[in-house]
Amino acid sequence: MAELTHFYETFQPSHYDIFIDINRETKQIKGTSTITGDAKTQSIAIHQKYMTISAVKTDGVAVPFKTDDANEAIRIDLSKTGDTTLAIDYSAPLTDSMMGIYPSYYEVNGEKKQIIGTQFETTAARQAFPSVDEPEAKATFDLAIKFDEHAGETIISNMPEVKTENGVHYFDTTVRMSTYLIAFAFGDLQSKLTTTKSGVKVGVFATKAHQANELDFALDIAKRSIEFYEDFYQTPYPLPHSWQLALPDFSAGAMENWGLVTYREAYLVLDPDNTALDMKQRVATVIAHELAHQWFGDLVTMKWWDDLWLNESFANMMEYVAIDAIQPDWHIWEAFQTGEAPMALQRDATDGVQSVHVQVEDPAEIDAIFDSAIVYAKGARMLVMVRALIGDDALRKGLKAYFDAHKFGNAKGADLWAALGQASGMDVGAIMNSWLEQPGYPVVSASVVAGKLTLTQEQFFIGDGKDAGRQWQIPLNSNYEAAPELLTDKTVTLGDYDALRSASGEPFRLNVGNNSHFIVKYDDTLLQDILANFAELNAIAQLQLLQDLRLLADGRQISYASVVPLLPRFADSTSTPVNTALYTVAHNLLKFVQPGSSEEQNLRAFYDKLSAQQVTRLGWLPKSGESNDDQLTRPYVLSAALYAKNPKAIADAHDLFTQNAANLAALSADIRVLVLRNEVKNYGSADLFEKLLTAYRQTSDASYKADLSAALTSTPDASLIAKIIAKFEDAETIKPQDLRAWYRGVLSNDDGQQAAWDWLRNDWQWLEDTVGGDMEFSTYITVTSGIFHTAPRLAEFKAFFEPKVNTPGLTREITMDTKIVATRVDLVEAEKDAVNAAIAETVK
Repeated sequence: MAELTHFYETFQPSHYDIFIDINRETKQIKGTSTITGDAKTQSIAIHQKYMTISAVKTDGVAVPFKTDDANEAIRIDLSKTGDTTLAIDYSAPLTDSMMGIYPSYYEVNGEKKQIIGTQFETTAARQAFPSVDEPEAKATFDLAIKFDEHAGETIISNMPEVKTENGVHYFDTTVRMSTYLIAFAFGDLQSKLTTTKSGVKVGVFATKAHQANELDFALDIAKRSIEFYEDFYQTPYPLPHSWQLALPDFSAGAMENWGLVTYREAYLVLDPDNTALDMKQRVATVIAHELAHQWFGDLVTMKWWDDLWLNESFANMMEYVAIDAIQPDWHIWEAFQTGEAPMALQRDATDGVQSVHVQVEDPAEIDAIFDSAIVYAKGARMLVMVRALIGDDALRKGLKAYFDAHKFGNAKGADLWAALGQASGMDVGAIMNSWLEQPGYPVVSASVVAGKLTLTQEQFFIGDGKDAGRQWQIPLNSNYEAAPELLTDKTVTLGDYDALRSASGEPFRLNVGNNSHFIVKYDDTLLQDILANFAELNAIAQLQLLQDLRLLADGRQISYASVVPLLPRFADSTSTPVNTALYTVAHNLLKFVQPGSSEEQNLRAFYDKLSAQQVTRLGWLPKSGESNDDQLTRPYVLSAALYAKNPKAIADAHDLFTQNAANLAALSADIRVLVLRNEVKNYGSADLFEKLLTAYRQTSDASYKADLSAALTSTPDASLIAKIIAKFEDAETIKPQDLRAWYRGVLSNDDGQQAAWDWLRNDWQWLEDTVGGDMEFSTYITVTSGIFHTAPRLAEFKAFFEPKVNTPGLTREITMDTKIVATRVDLVEAEKDAVNAAIAETVK
């Protein structure tokens, strides 16, 4: 049932004294939440979830109360309004849901252990202590924790510990903050500490399943990120410390709890001597993202969840700004171009997608708005557009004013636009609201019409879409001065094309730098001019050309068959962005061929043609002094060669496996997954399967675990696939947080798809019981829709999911993903003959 009234409207807390007693053995918590605040009405509501409330006192006097589980509430009738102190005694279970207060399980030298951690975003603080669990209900907190403590255990929280008495750990009073940012953890932890230039203590904490040097990389990135943000924001970090904690069981990627950031182990601890460069970059950007939140999200917090983008979009942009500043040799904005930009463009082209700013009330629906492609990636692209428009000086000036005005409080999107507008002298809000409030994005058609260069914007759809007449204020970023800075009308004529082309001396282009959230459809005259001058395009321009052609083909505005013959001209690029875009398009061709068909043989030959020279140039193993681009490109071309069934590539991978059989983890992390997958696919056996599965269970290296999972799920052996499926619900082998990757692996395997799909349908209730109520749950639908591309699978998808369409938190995902699969099926049916003919022609 939707909350029609925010609880903050009835009672506004100013301070909490929280005592929690946690018993790991009995899996029970009990405590008292003492809340001082201002009662605005005599009938108030306080959040609770899964709790047994034993007593409620107001100002020391017991009062009647009613538990309202449907609305996750305690209903309390007071004798007066105004200043009130509530003391609520409660108990609750310690669950394995990875929400609220929960245990994480791990092993050290074969001994099973656990640590306790927390995850309160979005609405799970109410599982830990009775509270007004809404972002606007900021207060100060005094936290006291008691637990079944063993010698040598460590406890940490948002603030430093100030004393321990009678087994109770007391922490310093917090600054004014939202409930969802409270955090604590305890167990047998190791740590490494340092201090920033301004005196902030920085620490990385992890279980002792990890080697001590696995904490070093994160500690360095965290320290330098905080130092960068203090300078960039011109606002000091507002707490005494910044702890980073790796939790063995963690559903999200990371969480920005103020002063105690929690992470999946995969995104914090890593082997400094054998981790792929792209994984180091991923860990660094995750850390920088969470630390950006310490100001943007924690110091100033969105007023309500409809402005979630205020937190996430901004942190998503700032992670790249920070890492680009502290690690410039990585050229990290290229990763934004190859990851965030295409993800946003793909998702945002389906009719029915949410806007960045989206109305939401029901707690189940709040979790559903955490759409990584929209709130994170598209929102970040919006802010990249703003940054490009106003420049860094105005951005920093505006942010400082924003923090000064709203620190320790809440804000709305309009507050940010006002601050940036005042700093830049530009009406930022008027420009950005067309992107914030509307779903989708435009395709700008650039055409020579009756000799005139003409631009037209219309909404771009992949699949059926209802044209609602939407228009955007589009930063065109053209290389021709005749183009306006902003396209605000539907159509604009720039002038005589021949004259413009002659004056410029180069082909006409839009969205130079690919920083604005739109794609370009050039007519044949303009496209052929660009292709004729292809060699002069930089890497981002080449990526953008491939990206836009791929999307236009997905949207049926051009044919994939017209794109196929263009791909070989990109094949020998030494640029990672170009190769990423190239193999993204090539991968999209897989849906047009049937396994085992002659068309598939032609596609394999095409992959061989694309990758052959690069494989010869790069080889399998890293070379001393090679570029970052070469390190990042190698996996793309080797993977292509293996898909092509290139005999030398298969044999070389097998040789590497044989040479490293005694220590597979020591294989170069850049290519380890390819070697392992090749062995399972082409030289597999039950013995190898058991060896790799045992290694998966035993290793604490998250990167190696991911490689083993990808290899095992690629087996063509039906009996081994059945063994994998049997482990899906065995948390001793596959943690629930990792299950989605295993499911995706088997589902994308032609030999395993039926078994994985049968499991999902047969055991959906188990899945819902295990990860339901978690923002990851709906992504099992997304994963499935991303792979299915045949009419029979579409029918099965609809038959299974459509009856669930009214489930809170799943409605939009089911509706959109049904369209996505249907669109793909229609595309394949319409174009497969032409695409396969084009592939055959290219490999003649």
